[in-house]
Amino acid sequence: MTIPPVPGSEPARELAATGKALAQQVIKEIGKVVVGMEGVTRQLLIAMLASGHVLLEGVPGVAKTTLAKAFSKLLGCEFSRVQFTPDLLPSDVTGTSIFDRKTNDFILRKGPIFCQVLLADEINRAPAKTQSALLEAMQEYQVTVEGTTLQLPRPFLVLATQNPVEQEGVYRLPEAQLDRFLLRIEMSYPGHDAEVRMLQVHSHPIIELEPVFTPDIIWNMQMKLSNVYGKDELLHYIVSLAEESRKHPDVMLGASPRAALCLLRCARARAVLEGRHYFTHEDVQEVALGVLGHRIILRPEAEVEGRHVGDVVAELLDAVPVLEET
Repeated sequence: MTIPPVPGSEPARELAATGKALAQQVIKEIGKVVVGMEGVTRQLLIAMLASGHVLLEGVPGVAKTTLAKAFSKLLGCEFSRVQFTPDLLPSDVTGTSIFDRKTNDFILRKGPIFCQVLLADEINRAPAKTQSALLEAMQEYQVTVEGTTLQLPRPFLVLATQNPVEQEGVYRLPEAQLDRFLLRIEMSYPGHDAEVRMLQVHSHPIIELEPVFTPDIIWNMQMKLSNVYGKDELLHYIVSLAEESRKHPDVMLGASPRAALCLLRCARARAVLEGRHYFTHEDVQEVALGVLGHRIILRPEAEVEGRHVGDVVAELLDAVPVLEET
């Protein structure tokens, strides 16, 4: 289908002009460290542009942590890493007040969450109380420590990893926290040829990556994202997908209005990475699984029958008609 000329503001055109080039540069640099993860890297870039957080899910040894650290390095932002463990306390993440003998008063010692990029490694190893320490930060970009509310630096991005196959010593993420992640990205094995290239890459000394972005560049791109154009038919399409998920016979809990907003933001971000100042149905469809996959809850009987949320999302995309653009 030929897309007719569409209007676009100057900020959106500027964003589209730089977005594709920066994306190509990031994917090239990531490939020096992690091989065969171009698609995952693009999703990380989508989350960054859309001011969202990412849950990286995969079995041990597929380079989840390595990818997150390499991506953080390229962003050029202040970085912190927290290894989540069963004995980790909320104050270990947010910080706490300690008594200073010199001033004879309590002072606030900030936790590692006061950064711009937080790597929450193996987040499902910590109990719910500690996991909930991230909720306020992820949603409102602020942290309350012992009654004092402090703003987090912007941009702020949480990259969390979890192992979906291990059952002992882990805690399932509650739905309220899963909903705070803009995207859930499943990392699988890289494939034979990519794994051979990985062996070749890691036969050489570790490569030091240089930042591609700066905090100011990221913040300016995020502020311009809302200018990416989309016709009203696309807004109706996004809402129809959310409504269809709530009526699906295998779904116990469908997509919320927040999920529809996330679809819109991610579709705009994907268009920018493709070098466009407007988004289309294809952009919505490409980000649908990452946005909806962890927000849709299947009925127990559907899971027993071996149904997967990816199958449901595919059926939603088939069921909702694409309106022809005029």
